[in-house]
Amino acid sequence: MRISLGLLGLAAFTVAADARVLDPLLPVIADEFHTGIGTVGLLVTAYTVPYGLFQLVYGPLGDRVGKLKVITAAMVAFALGTAGCVFVHDVALLALLRFLTGMVAAAVIPLSLAYIADNFPYQERQAALGKYMSAVVLGQILGSSLGGIFGEYFGWRDIFLVFGLFSLLVAVALWRGMKFAVEPQPRATLKTGSVFKPYWQLLKRGDARSVIIAVFIEGFFLFGAFAYIGAFLRDRYSLSYVVIGFLLSGLGVGGLIYSASVKQLVRLGENNLIGIGGLLVCGSYIAIATIQNWMLFIPLAVFMGLGLYMLHNTLQTRATELTPEARGTAVSLFAFSVFLGQGVGSAVFALAVSSVGYLPCFIAAGLAIAAMAFWLSSQSPVVPALRQS
Repeated sequence: MRISLGLLGLAAFTVAADARVLDPLLPVIADEFHTGIGTVGLLVTAYTVPYGLFQLVYGPLGDRVGKLKVITAAMVAFALGTAGCVFVHDVALLALLRFLTGMVAAAVIPLSLAYIADNFPYQERQAALGKYMSAVVLGQILGSSLGGIFGEYFGWRDIFLVFGLFSLLVAVALWRGMKFAVEPQPRATLKTGSVFKPYWQLLKRGDARSVIIAVFIEGFFLFGAFAYIGAFLRDRYSLSYVVIGFLLSGLGVGGLIYSASVKQLVRLGENNLIGIGGLLVCGSYIAIATIQNWMLFIPLAVFMGLGLYMLHNTLQTRATELTPEARGTAVSLFAFSVFLGQGVGSAVFALAVSSVGYLPCFIAAGLAIAAMAFWLSSQSPVVPALRQS
């Protein structure tokens, strides 16, 4: 037996919602702690950098001791760290807890992706990953939306209590399900030794380098700049936190459209998906920077989300086939790169927003994503399974 996509999806939903909940809450947290938006924007970095770094630990660990065991233990620690955010009274302690939470959350999604890849042949994997990613998308949608609702009506602390309790229930369900599931026996052929040696081996390959560099660029520019769209909407249009939360959830709506139509979209071919996705993200960022009516943000966010998932999920599928014998390692390196990019990008864009404003930052982010997509789509896949599919 294998753990169901639904149960893995609940864990992914929880982690994804927690990661996005701060997007609409940055202004209200800044007001409570009497600090600037650039300072509280570093809370995003405090979560995403350890999330990225600890992929390098969990990938080989999951390959060796079992992906489900690591995921379940991580969910327990995640529940405790998230609930602890309720009790903080300064931004430094909140940043520390977000750091620790990001550190344990790092295990959940990449090891789940590797587990799915172990259990689904390549011909079925894109659809299975699409279904699984719909849970991630729903988490992103409700994370932003619930963040806006709680910021407006209840208080930003209460949402962390809700997430903490829910993630503990998911951890219990995973523990019970793990007793009946059978994982494939580890068959890693990448040389072990130091924690980082398998990653250096992987990065010696040109196909792996292309995927990892591309997803770092995606994280840096797309997600790094997106963290400040909520503050941009608040400053330019004086919208409520509830409205901002729902507007930001449009990114997830685009992801759901992708998940619902993934079987049709893959017929375009992987390079076309990457190219079209990059253009959609670029056009959306430039339009967001230049429009004068906030209502137009609704379709633009949906288009951006569709483009994001066309681009990201194609890269993600390639990553699962880079090393079939050690998928936890390959997918963890992939996730490390995207979240390291997001963490560094959030910090860089915090400085850029403070110095040059939102508009140049959003335009630069869009153009960078388009350039990356053009570069990557002009290359032929070199992974054997991709050439055959």
